[in-house]
Amino acid sequence: MKLQRLFLCFVLISAALIFFNQCTSADADGASIQVFRFNELGAVTSLDPALAGSFENNWALNQLYNGLVEMDTSLAVKSCIARNWIISDDGLQYVFQLRTDVFFHDSPQFPGGKGRKVTANDFVYSFNRLFDKKISNASTLVDGIALEQGSGTPIINASNDSTLNIRLTKHFEPFLGLLTMKYFSVVPKEIVQFYKGDFGIHPIGTGPFQLKVWKDKASLVLEKNTHYFKFDEKGIRLPYLDLISVSFIKDPDAAFMQFMSGELDMISGIDAINKEKVFEKDGQLKENLRSQINLISEPFLKTDYFGILIDQNLDLVKNSPMRLKLIRQAINYAIDRDKIVRYRRFNLGTPASNGFIPPGMNAYDSKKIIGYHYDQDKARELLDKAGFPAGKGMMPITITTTATYMDIAEDVANQLKSVGIKIEIDLMPPSAFKSAVADSKLLIFRKSWICDYPDPENFMSLFYSKNFSPAGVNYSHFTNSEFDRFYERCLVEQNDSIRSELFLKMDQIIIEESPIIPLYYDQIVRLVQKRVAGLLVDPTNTLNLEMVRVN
Repeated sequence: MKLQRLFLCFVLISAALIFFNQCTSADADGASIQVFRFNELGAVTSLDPALAGSFENNWALNQLYNGLVEMDTSLAVKSCIARNWIISDDGLQYVFQLRTDVFFHDSPQFPGGKGRKVTANDFVYSFNRLFDKKISNASTLVDGIALEQGSGTPIINASNDSTLNIRLTKHFEPFLGLLTMKYFSVVPKEIVQFYKGDFGIHPIGTGPFQLKVWKDKASLVLEKNTHYFKFDEKGIRLPYLDLISVSFIKDPDAAFMQFMSGELDMISGIDAINKEKVFEKDGQLKENLRSQINLISEPFLKTDYFGILIDQNLDLVKNSPMRLKLIRQAINYAIDRDKIVRYRRFNLGTPASNGFIPPGMNAYDSKKIIGYHYDQDKARELLDKAGFPAGKGMMPITITTTATYMDIAEDVANQLKSVGIKIEIDLMPPSAFKSAVADSKLLIFRKSWICDYPDPENFMSLFYSKNFSPAGVNYSHFTNSEFDRFYERCLVEQNDSIRSELFLKMDQIIIEESPIIPLYYDQIVRLVQKRVAGLLVDPTNTLNLEMVRVN
């Protein structure tokens, strides 16, 4: 078995070397070209922004598409295709003035094969398409805030080619931040209608790169958009790179070997890295690597946790000890989060001891939340109060996870065993696991939540009673009338201080009721070759390559 794995690694690396050597050859005039190469352990399933549901899809989509607005590295919303905008005093009417120098990528389906200018009507079409439930699930993002016409679509119209109007039925404070998501990118109607369901493999956008090759979804090559509308401060048209080459090697060891041999420019995520070979115990690069590669490590607006299904209308929960709040609280006290971060994450992350909303969110102070600390005596006390002294009489509890997080699940199981709680671990393939969580088939499940847009509301939406899965993201089926009242108020409140207080109250309710077991606030981890310059990160871990150079 070991020989088979080594042979597979050799085959994968050999094939990749051939591919990358082709990508880094000189152009027809003999001039060198700049190629940025990275591996994606996950799968890119579509290049249609209407299907921008996964992290992997978003990294690719961010190179191909633009929207009205975007985020800067400090999470502030800034202009993109929209030059500026006006919001009415009641927060219901948005008027966007668009740039007039933005063109779609070239395509044989355009007259003469040349990309045409983007107009406000392109956004009208793109948004109305996005809200079609037959095409995208993004309509859930605006349920209850978009004013609907008789057709069931939000009122979005164009006054002229460069003026877009959006009317909401009620004020939604994070709306501008919501529009930074790749779902809200502009697409050309005639190209979408030509390719129909295959638009996701024949994408046409306005971004800094356009599709060159997507071979059997096994390798992805993007090339420079020579008509991109952005310039640097010296007046040089972006992007600097000529090509982006993405491989999809599933074996993290093989991909890591490729990075260390210089065949990849970046490798991302702690799970893609051989931690023992790369990091000191404090999360810094080992001294022998510091002259060879760079480490980019920044706080990530992402919370890793175990979700708990607590809906007592479900047979899975009715007789389970997890229906009892005292048991859920006992489990939270019995877990040593510091130890998990220290030994499993090499201190790359922060123990989630201050609620579900991670630190670093604008206008929110998570340190005010009284979370759980490691206290096994307190855990035993709560078990006793719940009627299960030292866990006696309590049936075993099943934690379900994927192979990637088996180590943490085992750590948690061992820690809970020490207070008398018996844990069984069930492993599932990622696709089956995702469906099982959404369909309320799992009692305790390993999850994480990444900030979609820069507002604490995005994290609290996981616990709003009207967001029950599978249609929404409330996987725990948590319901609490006081929480719902605070949540609905935060959607319309415009005062930052008042909103912050509302979020603190909501997060404290989640800690008290414990429909989740927060583990840690994650850390962005990227290893980058010394030859790469200009690779910036933001707290949402967006991959932005328009300013990157490979020397």
